Amino acid sequence: MNMIACLRHDTLTPRPMSLSSVNPPRPSARAQAVAPFQVMQVAEEAAELAARLPAGSPRMLHLNIGEPDFVAPEPVRAAAERALRDGRTQYTPALGLPALRERLSDWVAQHFGIDVPARRIAITAGASAGLQLAVLALFDTGDEVLLPDPCYPCNRQILASLGVTPRGLATDAAHRFQPTAAALARAWGPRTRGVMLATPANPTGTSIEPAELQAVLDLVRQRHGALVVDEIYLGLSFDPRYRQTVLAWGDDVISVNSFSKYFGMTGWRLGWLVLPEALVPVVERLAQNHYICANAVAQHAALACFEPEVLQEYERRCAAYAQRRDAVVPALQAMGWGVPVWPDGAFYVWADGSAWLARAGVPDSQALVRAMLTHTQVVATPSADFGQADGGRFVRFSLATAPADLQEALDRLRRWLG
Repeated sequence: MNMIACLRHDTLTPRPMSLSSVNPPRPSARAQAVAPFQVMQVAEEAAELAARLPAGSPRMLHLNIGEPDFVAPEPVRAAAERALRDGRTQYTPALGLPALRERLSDWVAQHFGIDVPARRIAITAGASAGLQLAVLALFDTGDEVLLPDPCYPCNRQILASLGVTPRGLATDAAHRFQPTAAALARAWGPRTRGVMLATPANPTGTSIEPAELQAVLDLVRQRHGALVVDEIYLGLSFDPRYRQTVLAWGDDVISVNSFSKYFGMTGWRLGWLVLPEALVPVVERLAQNHYICANAVAQHAALACFEPEVLQEYERRCAAYAQRRDAVVPALQAMGWGVPVWPDGAFYVWADGSAWLARAGVPDSQALVRAMLTHTQVVATPSADFGQADGGRFVRFSLATAPADLQEALDRLRRWLG
């Protein structure tokens, strides 16, 4: 080997380096400030415990995850298979398939009696991506957004990770765990730029009164802010009084919605936004740059959601969730759990465990959930995931599991502490 070749070989060959001498990249302060999602942490703890249990032990009963036990109906799955078979797997427009936007426009008109043109609808990669796009389109770093406490934790974390300050407002049973316009007016400060609500809400399953929602919107308009409303559980409303979209109150509201809950397509990661027309091109640019488009196969499959027989199936499922609520809430109350507001939608029960804290000898619902997991193999979610206003007393139970498993879970809880 000549000298040039030797030099080149020596220069290009990487030298071995011990792992201890490598410094990994440092996470950003933004990333480190994001709190863990305790619903998932509890699920991981349950899986670890299940792996350690001896053979023949009772199986885990999961009342912690907000995922329907109903999967996408067969026509939707068949539509996905056809899309794959026909090669309809390429990029779609950033705002989604025009046909799907039209189907959603028609469904909103039929289901809620509201005319929402397809041009105001943006298909997103799940409601979470829709919420991120809405926050990016509306708020700047340093702005503040008011939210209820309790609320879905990822709403707070998405705001915070994008440099927007989430400010939780304590709510109570007297107002259905929803913020009032008067409370929002008192909290509105010089940096406040908007309000984020959910109706029906996670974790409480409660909706905001229509008159109160109108008052909130009036306040936001007076303050030149933005109102973003999470409506992903709206299709699972049990009370006709609340089964109305916020879009009925005007075309300046941002509605976030999803194919996950009512339509049973959680893992397909498909959602949509309804936007004021002026925001549509803004969101389109953001979507183009952040993820190009939502999943193409999921979009083609979702077209089948709006076939008459499939919509009938969704309504049957909604009725089934209402039946589960009607069975579980009285059973919990009979055991000493407080349910100060009956859920009027979604598939959750927000239960006050004060009496159970004392009986189990634990300080808060986090410890209670862990004790429940250990002694009964029933998995639930502590209130710390959703806020601080309850003082660590509440537990969220999910009804999105088979009725037989719900009954078995109730029986185990009843036996545990008598």
